[in-house]
Amino acid sequence: MAKFRLFGFTILTDEEQEKQQQNPFDPNQMKEKSFAPPQQDDGAITVQTGSYYGTYVDLDGVSRNEVELISRYREMSMQPEMESAIDDVVNEAIVEDEFGIVVELDLEEVDIKEPTKKKIHEEFDNILRLLNWKDMSHEIFRRWYIDGRMFYHMVIDETKPSDGIKELRYVDPRRIRKIREILRTKDPKTGMDLISKITEYFLFNDRGIMGTYSNLGTRIALDSMIYVTSGLLDSKRAMVLSYLNKAIKPLNQLRMLEDATVIYRLARAPERRVFYIDVGNLPKNKAEQYLRDIMTKYRNKIVYDASTGDVRDDRRFLSMQEDFWLPRREGGKGTEISTLPGGQNLGEIQDVEYFQKKLFKALGIPFSRMESNQPGGFSLGRTTEISRDEIKFSRFVDRLRNKFSGIFDTALKTQLVLKGICTVEEWEEIRQKLRYDYRRDNNFEEMKQSELMQNRLTVLQLIDPYVGKYFSKEWVRRNVLQQTDEDIDEIDEQIAEEGSDMLEADPSLAGGVMGAPSGYGGAPGSPMPGAPGAGGGAPMGGPGGGAGAAMPPPPSLDDAFRAR
Repeated sequence: MAKFRLFGFTILTDEEQEKQQQNPFDPNQMKEKSFAPPQQDDGAITVQTGSYYGTYVDLDGVSRNEVELISRYREMSMQPEMESAIDDVVNEAIVEDEFGIVVELDLEEVDIKEPTKKKIHEEFDNILRLLNWKDMSHEIFRRWYIDGRMFYHMVIDETKPSDGIKELRYVDPRRIRKIREILRTKDPKTGMDLISKITEYFLFNDRGIMGTYSNLGTRIALDSMIYVTSGLLDSKRAMVLSYLNKAIKPLNQLRMLEDATVIYRLARAPERRVFYIDVGNLPKNKAEQYLRDIMTKYRNKIVYDASTGDVRDDRRFLSMQEDFWLPRREGGKGTEISTLPGGQNLGEIQDVEYFQKKLFKALGIPFSRMESNQPGGFSLGRTTEISRDEIKFSRFVDRLRNKFSGIFDTALKTQLVLKGICTVEEWEEIRQKLRYDYRRDNNFEEMKQSELMQNRLTVLQLIDPYVGKYFSKEWVRRNVLQQTDEDIDEIDEQIAEEGSDMLEADPSLAGGVMGAPSGYGGAPGSPMPGAPGAGGGAPMGGPGGGAGAAMPPPPSLDDAFRAR
């Protein structure tokens, strides 16, 4: 296969890249041979290459429909019901606090030095600035949620790569695709095709990726792009889907039913008059002529033109306000006019509401948040008042945030490596423990924790008289208060620190006021107030309880606080 040059950059040196390619878990080079490619969930087009079979592309259900599918998702998002549901998801996932902060980087669990943590926080703020996160956070998350994927090109100064990322430029997902080339070689012993190398890159075409694969376009290095997907794949695990994909059928059904309902109401709403014309024994031709004459006779004669304000004669409409005088023959029924009733069930929309519920269920939105005929609605109360749908929706939003955070991972990794703050290997260790703290608008978590703590304290109050007799303090802390070993150690340290601060503020707390036994608080030569001598009323060998007085050692500070 001919070599090619990638447009972009590589953050590894040649030695590091050669070393990494020897890693069997790296897709760029597989040392151990296998006939099965590694499982990937990024929806890349798989290109099979080899000297024996030539070159071919697996196009079954991949690029042939993906561009049209993205366009369809965007058209769906313009529908009123879909737009309302999407806004509800985005508003729940992206929440600003009173300081305008949406997400923060949490490095509390990362075992690195404080100066390095400070630099990582600064670079994370730079990433947010490059994304224009303060003004575009809702729009960025909305794009990713609708399209199911997002591409950003990380622009750097190739002459000064240590300056880091200069710009993050959004790329339309209909113009770029990820390509994975798999090189196969034939095993001389078994004759089976084994995978020897996997090369990945992005292919960009400003005119859009067409339905069939071609090498027309610019090949972009893998590490110069930010690529975040929804994590949803089709049944063949070959094409990335959006979270709107499940709502395609319910939305189409809702559209058709709404159109049918409107047509039925327009057709059946007015009452119609039926004219029974007595033609007697007239032949067919004369009877039809007589019928046309009657129709012309009872056409409207005077109409009002709303466009000009004129009242004029127009016979295109039947009379609606005039009276009728019709002759009736003796012994015969004669001409008769009757009225057909209009539609009787025009106000029933249960079918429409059913498909609305089905649409919101497909999107994971609680129907109680939408407009409905049900009284009441969503309210913030006790946890017992929170519906199960709200709990599921809260967890669904958390999963969306975790998937979307990949955009921060890739950008932050590139920024830290380019600036020499950490290496790729160090980043992988940091990545396992860092967290992104999103602001929350759903108060369910806060109410749940508050109610759980209240219940635990109630149980603690009931079990407290039996502590030391049937239950130990450690058992109560672990099983009633649900405190872990780390929580117990941290709380003990905090209590000791608070006790030391109280002692510094009021030194008298170290004496009898802290609950120490009388006679333990006085220093040699300085009797406690209100007690004869330093021995708490016991006669001592010297005045004021001198050094020769026999007395037990004073209690330690920890014992005093425990006694308190």
